[in-house]
Formats: sequence, structure tokens, C-alpha cells
Amino acid sequence: MSMCMEERGDDAPTIQLYYSKLTYTSSRCLSQTVHSFQPEYGRHQIESTPGAPYNGSLNDLVTVEENMRTRRDLIRQHTVTKNIHHIPSTVATYPRIGVSSDFTDPVEEPTARDGSILFPEAGLASVHPRYLAVADAIKSRRGGPPCVNIPIFRDLNTMRPFEDPMAYPKYREALPDHIFLDAVGFGPSSCSLQVTMQASDIDEARILYDALVPIAPIMLALSAASPIFKGYLADIDSRWEVLRLTCDDRTPGERGEEPLKQGERLLPDSRWFPVKRYISPDQREFNDEALPYDEQVHNRLVDAVRRPATEDDAKPPGMDDILAKHFASLYVHDPVVVFEDRLHQDDATSNEHFECIQSTVWQTLRFKPPPPGSNIGWRVELRTMEVQLTDFENAAFAVFVVLLSRAMLKFGNTENMSRAQKRDAVREQKFWFSCGVHGEGGIEEMSLDQIVNGKASFIHKYLDSLPDEDDSALERQTIEKYLELIKRKANGSVKTTATWIRDFVRSHPEYKYDSVVTQTINYDLLKAVDEM
Repeated sequence: MSMCMEERGDDAPTIQLYYSKLTYTSSRCLSQTVHSFQPEYGRHQIESTPGAPYNGSLNDLVTVEENMRTRRDLIRQHTVTKNIHHIPSTVATYPRIGVSSDFTDPVEEPTARDGSILFPEAGLASVHPRYLAVADAIKSRRGGPPCVNIPIFRDLNTMRPFEDPMAYPKYREALPDHIFLDAVGFGPSSCSLQVTMQASDIDEARILYDALVPIAPIMLALSAASPIFKGYLADIDSRWEVLRLTCDDRTPGERGEEPLKQGERLLPDSRWFPVKRYISPDQREFNDEALPYDEQVHNRLVDAVRRPATEDDAKPPGMDDILAKHFASLYVHDPVVVFEDRLHQDDATSNEHFECIQSTVWQTLRFKPPPPGSNIGWRVELRTMEVQLTDFENAAFAVFVVLLSRAMLKFGNTENMSRAQKRDAVREQKFWFSCGVHGEGGIEEMSLDQIVNGKASFIHKYLDSLPDEDDSALERQTIEKYLELIKRKANGSVKTTATWIRDFVRSHPEYKYDSVVTQTINYDLLKAVDEM
């Protein structure tokens, strides 16, 4: 969630909320959660989660929207109490971060530490030391700040060729007809909608993970909400490519731009990249792309299988080769932030060393083992969705993903990620998708309308299979409203958030059809969002 200025004269604020004070118990939600708030990468951001998981019943799922609305209201109440003139806005990418005019309050200027002429990293990053340390580590390891070129949306009066006035002639890396970004913060200062689901055991979690591999880019396309970067309309609808490039900490040798140095290897991906490997044994045949992994970590995990099993072991301890390669692939990346006072841990009781790697390799999905000594199970996190403008939309996407996951469990790639980010992907692109479940059926190109509403849709079949007591008429009515929104997004009869934002800008009386999103347009856009 972004915190946006209410007055016309300012753009993105720098505000650090007192998260510990933002706690509240909802007596209306069946899950009875105490809401949780945490700092995020930027000071203008706040991460909001229910304090406890939903229990999985339909009557708990229909409280998701209320839970989201309560958290938004609580933040708004806090800003009023503190006389802070901001509005909580679920905007995926703040439109004017990095513009040439002042866009922070108080005004922040880039410093020598930032290594950027556009983005005051030290002034915008959260006061929590983790986030600025991550940015510094990425820049240090790659040998300087990232250089990211995002294609400009060429409107009737857009300069031809368009030359980013803030980049030319300072950066030789800046390409014509592109928006130039030169800081890590342009990526993680965006906002997302993430859904984590717990499986009954590790085997079911692996099946769920694999089932969501082709779903992840499809949900990115459906939820696309980022058509503006640095005050310009872009020719993409999603933040994903910006995140991939700004969080790329590979050295020149690892990127293939210079000869490899001792200890380096060629790495095909940034730290932020789409899943390219299935982890269930029955999906092994689809792992046809050779990907790097840390051989030492892999061998250590596989060797654990060879330890003598005890009489109490239901199966031999340790990992099979396919799962060991999944975890070992994380370790081709160095840790980007380690706190000195947390360096020495008992790995039998703490997973902090593992999370130091796992939490800083950002893939479309995350396979999450149970923390030691807890009753938490194996979980799968879907990470591609962009946050929507309203609580109804966010709840609809979250509930849709949960129901789709359950349906796939009960009944049964990279090219897709590239297509998912294109402008108007919902109507213009097709995606590779299996017509069956659990590997049954062929793979073919399908539109999002076909995938969500056609022969690949299992959700209604799943809902119809539930016992009557788990599916009351009122709850089913609420669920159907959510499903109808996703259905209409998929068939194009309801605009994606990115298309709605682009159309709002292009219809604004101040817009000159030159791809420029002015401060006034930005203000009116955020006011319209707040009034929804």
C-alpha cells in the first residue's frame, strides 16, 4: 500500500508510520485476526497482512474484503490522528517517482551514496536498515547502479524519437524511445498483492507449486496495474520487468558481459525472475532447461537421503534430487544482507540462515518450508499479482487464486511471463496452458478468456462439490461476485487497472497526448482512486 499526498502541491511523501500502534482486532471477521503492519522498502509504503491465516472455509474467505477494508480504514484513522495529510492508496507503482521536479515532502535529493541522478535512495528507503543495505549490496555487486530502459508509450504528440530529458546526454546506456531508470528503488518501491496458501503436507505443496507455475504469469496479466513510470506513460502494463532489472545484482562476468573471474559462473537470471523448474517428481520431464545450482548444497541435501533410516521414519530422511536442485538453485546467489548480530545461529532451531537467501531471491512463486519448532506447514506463495485500486478487486483476486488452487488440487513458463507484461495482454496475447490437470491433456496457446472462463476453469466444479453446510447461499453469492469480476477482466469487458489508468490519463483535459503525466494529472488520478 502506498501513502499518497492529499494536497495538490506534493507528490510521493516520505513518511514512516508507527507500525506497532497499528493493531486492531475485528470482532466481525470470523478469523478474529489482529491486523499486522510492517515497513516495506520505501517510506511511502506499508505492508499489511491479517494477523493470522484464514481458516480456509468459505465463510472465512468472504471476510477477506472486510479485513482489507478495515486495515485501510485503520491506516487512514492513524494519519488523521497524527494530523498527517496523506491518503492510503493501493497503487501498484506511484506514477511520478523519479521525476525531475520535487516529488517528495520534505524534498530529498540524490546523494553520492545513491549513485543515481533520479532517485534519492537514502531518503526514500525505509529507516529499517535491511532495505538500504539490500540496495547498496545490489549496486556494489553489479559494479554500479542498474540501467533500465522501459519502452515509452508513443502517443500522437510524443517526441520522435523520444529522448528521456533526464537521461540524455548523461547516460550512454539510455536508449531512444525509452524511459530511463537508474536506481534499485524504482523496482521494490512498487506494490503487489501476494497470496500464501498452506498445503496439508510437503507432497501436496509440491503439486500446488507446480500447478501454479503456468498460472503465475496469467495472474500478472489479469492484475496488470503499472502503465506509468517516472511520470511517463509506458508501453508495458506491469512492474515485473522493472523489478527484474533493478534487482539484478549479477557481476558483469555473471551477466556474460565480461570474462568470468575466479569463483564466478554464468547466471542466466537476475535475483527477480520467473520460475523455470517444476518440483514434483511426476513433472520431471518438463524440466528440460539446464539451470545452474550450487553443487555443494545439492550434494549435502541428497546425501542426507543416504543416512540410515530409523524405525520411526515413514520414508528415508532427506531430499530427492528434483527438490534438492530447487533449493540448491537459490544458492547460486550470494546473500545481499546479513546482520552481524544475527550471524551465528543454531540451524536446528532457526531458519534465519536459509531465509537470508530464500527471502532475497524473488521468483514468481516461493516454496516455503515450515519454520523450526512451529505448527506452520508447507506453504506456497504466489507473488506475481499487482495490487488493485479497491478492496473489492483485491479480495476478488485473492479469493479467486485460493479457489483455483483448491480446484486444481482436487481435480487434478518464461514465454508466458514475457507475454503477460505486454500492453493490453488480456485482449491481445495468448498463453501456453495445459487443457488438463496433473499433466493430463495437451498444451496449447489459449487466450485469458479461454483459460479463466472456458475449458480450463474448474472453480465452479469445485464449489458445486462442497457440502451444503460449507456453501451457504449468501456466501456463494459473494463468491460469485468475485468470480464475475475475474471473468469479465479475462474476457475484456472490464478493463484491467493498467488500461483504466492509461485511459484516465489520456482523457484528462491537461494531457497533451505526449506521454507526459503531469503533477495535476497525477493528483486528479489519485483523488479519483481515493473516491472509489
